[in-house]
Amino acid sequence: MMDTFYISHGSPTLSIDDSLPARHFLQAWKDKVFAEKPNSILVISGHWETHFPTVNVVNDRNDTIHDFYGFPDKMYQLKYPAPGAPELAKRVKELLMGSGFKRVDEDKKRGLDHGAWVPLMLMYPEANIPVCQLSVQLDKDGTHHYNIGKALAPLKEEGVLIIGSGSATHNLRALNRTGPDSISQWALEFDTWLKDALLEGRHEDVNHYEEKAPHAKMAHPWPDHFYPLHVAMGAAGKDVKAELIHHSWSYGALSYASYRFNSAS
Repeated sequence: MMDTFYISHGSPTLSIDDSLPARHFLQAWKDKVFAEKPNSILVISGHWETHFPTVNVVNDRNDTIHDFYGFPDKMYQLKYPAPGAPELAKRVKELLMGSGFKRVDEDKKRGLDHGAWVPLMLMYPEANIPVCQLSVQLDKDGTHHYNIGKALAPLKEEGVLIIGSGSATHNLRALNRTGPDSISQWALEFDTWLKDALLEGRHEDVNHYEEKAPHAKMAHPWPDHFYPLHVAMGAAGKDVKAELIHHSWSYGALSYASYRFNSAS
């Protein structure tokens, strides 16, 4: 596994809305993006926030967490009973603590939130690949999460697919749910800056996006959906090349930009 990924999962309606281009992109994952079947999958989701890095250690099947409100009833009937990946969880903890993270917690009850199961349901609908989740820390910064990724880089050699799941822009209060579908200028400028910074290899700029990016606080009032990108970027290793593998918009400000990170070293 030389590649890591950052997937913008956008709205939970990605699970049912066939009009979303990002849904079709993920459904074509194995055919057009990543044909190799991983041994297991590690998902860093913007929907799991803890004070210390935490892994879910599930010995049986993962529960499907419907952590969203006010959506169509059929979305709450969806299940993604992927096997847990307890050995991967222990390995993640081992790598992080071996790299200087003094505390890594285990959660033996938590299943998969929709930042994990919604994209995985489209990418790997058979739900037959073990999945482990890793949390983000909102009181830390991009560099912290980049260093988490660096510590986890050896997992690629062990057949683990590392996916950061968030949204390239994520300001739910600024979405245009009723008007014309023109892209807000602030969202377009941040999204373009991010693409240029990643494709040009300006990782330190991305790590310090609050100071470097235009409209950073508007694009991400909270960093929860952005930090998974830092982990995926760090986990790719040295001499990283980024590739934009999907791009679409919804609600005039929600970017579904998704990236592949590849390192030849």
